[in-house]
Amino acid sequence: MERTSNLQNPATEKNLSGWINGFIGVVIFSASLPATKVAVLEFDPVFLTLARASIAGVLALAMLVLLKARRPQRSQLVSLLLVATGVVVGFPLLTALALQHVTSAHTIVFLGLLPLSTAAFAVVRGGERPRPAFWLFSILGSACVVAYALAQGLSAAPEGDMLMLLAVLICGLGYAEGARLSRTLGGWQVISWALVLSLPLMAPLAWLWAPVSFKGIGAPAWFGLAYISVFSMLIGFVFWYRGLAQGGIAAVGQLQLLQPFFGLALAATLLHETVSLGMFGVTAAVIVCVAGAKRFAR
Repeated sequence: MERTSNLQNPATEKNLSGWINGFIGVVIFSASLPATKVAVLEFDPVFLTLARASIAGVLALAMLVLLKARRPQRSQLVSLLLVATGVVVGFPLLTALALQHVTSAHTIVFLGLLPLSTAAFAVVRGGERPRPAFWLFSILGSACVVAYALAQGLSAAPEGDMLMLLAVLICGLGYAEGARLSRTLGGWQVISWALVLSLPLMAPLAWLWAPVSFKGIGAPAWFGLAYISVFSMLIGFVFWYRGLAQGGIAAVGQLQLLQPFFGLALAATLLHETVSLGMFGVTAAVIVCVAGAKRFAR
């Protein structure tokens, strides 16, 4: 009995480490929108996207060199470009643009659809065939978001809602493609190589798009840029992919459903934004729907 228990302990500890790493990754990602909201108040959203990708790309290159990571194969380059398009460029740019029209608390509600978006692209790119109940929960979740947007009045900021829907869509593609590629290339290497591939384009554009002067830009905006560059764009993915590898993609992936709650709490605490009970209710409903969709995904 004692020997069996000792043999099981390493597996149990590895599973626990996976949940801890995954939880840390989700908490890091949850602060992305509030940090972006702070930064976009003083930085141009396009420059913000270019700068965060460039900073993270330099750090990723250093990691790959220091850790002597193996290079991706030619057949993996297309997938890496899709990851870069979705996660490095598309999602950060679209959310930064959206935050010019709506609050970070408003945009966080849309994050409840990220697992669903990822699952949809898993069908397209991975050939998965979810059961009919999966699509029922998918439709219900989408209906919750549409109903919330209508209740808020689409005429108030339709640009922000559309940009967030596009952001969730393209990020789902990046997540699904990255998860598929991580099985052969490795977890943290996927985001690192995607950042490095983007660096020759993003760095020169960041230089050209930089403001004439950085005078007058306050410390909160610099902190926001630093956070989304170092943590949201790189370190968060290191913990996230490590957690998925240790605890299992399906199991630890459920932690992503907690991200809207953490994000709403941070928006209310750090930015003093108003978070209504209705917003919490919609977020909770979306999470329930996505959890149900995950349950019947196979």
